[in-house]
Amino acid sequence: MTPRSRYCSTSAGRVAYSTSGAGPALLLDSGWITDLRAQLELFSYGAFVERLAERFTVIRYDKPGCGLSDRSGIDLSFDGQVTAALAVADAVGAGRFRLFGASQGGQLAIAIAARHPDRVEALALYGMCASGRDLAPAEVRKSLVALVRANWGLGLKALAGTFVTDPTAEDLAGFTKFQRSSASATVAARLLEVYYDTDIRDLLPAVGARTVVLHREGDRGTPFELGREVAALIPGATLIPLAGSSHLFYHGDWLAVAEAVTGFLAERAGTGPQLTERELQVAELVAEGLTNQAIARRLSVAPRTAETHVENIRRKLEVRSRAQIAAWVTRHRLHS
Repeated sequence: MTPRSRYCSTSAGRVAYSTSGAGPALLLDSGWITDLRAQLELFSYGAFVERLAERFTVIRYDKPGCGLSDRSGIDLSFDGQVTAALAVADAVGAGRFRLFGASQGGQLAIAIAARHPDRVEALALYGMCASGRDLAPAEVRKSLVALVRANWGLGLKALAGTFVTDPTAEDLAGFTKFQRSSASATVAARLLEVYYDTDIRDLLPAVGARTVVLHREGDRGTPFELGREVAALIPGATLIPLAGSSHLFYHGDWLAVAEAVTGFLAERAGTGPQLTERELQVAELVAEGLTNQAIARRLSVAPRTAETHVENIRRKLEVRSRAQIAAWVTRHRLHS
């Protein structure tokens, strides 16, 4: 995939963007630093985008200061990044769109959905936290920002373990190649600093769009409990726990992430409860009378994962008891 890059002017600086695929507009923010071209060669990112492009018109862009976007005279503030993302959507004529935001991109997605509810149809979030301060103690955050600013290569190596579990020499080489093209040390450090200093907790209850929160249970960069908090504070949000420990959605079992994202974002609002394939499995087992522990053993997942699926099913079906879930399963069988 060779993207055709275009440019649009924003108050944060001139921003490069590209589109691929066909279908409803999907604005994608992959987090921290970006490069429209080089990122396609990093792990399975290109394959992930291609999978999304089978169902949507995927809109990607380089953040101000990154990749092909302006490198000088730019606004790297959180609000500046939000403004740039909306300007890209405007440039492609996407008055309304779906959003996928990962890590830091999840915070931007929340801000857009909460402040511009008329623009966002549905929201998929991955590996994010409400407050960047929760990611590490203050002295650790300060040290990492300083290291990235002073020595980009060493800074990235220090952070590599939070992105990918036990990175190999090949992983590190891929990261190094990507970081050299994505941003300068100064820009990378400032964007990381902004992430650490941003707290969007107050915006979460204002999100009205259908929302799914995806989070790997062993994520070393952003602990699972931080994703659970995000889901709990967004009205009606669905939390989907995923196996694995890599923080990058396009590393490890990226296909599971892509399928969950496309499945949720492709749903149409107002068509009744929409359970995922896994949730239907769990609902069937609830109807058989299995406990959460027994469901976990049957599906070879963690007990917490089974519990989360049951909670999501209750929320989607708007029921309170396992008996009501069983009753829904019986009706579903009759009509399928």
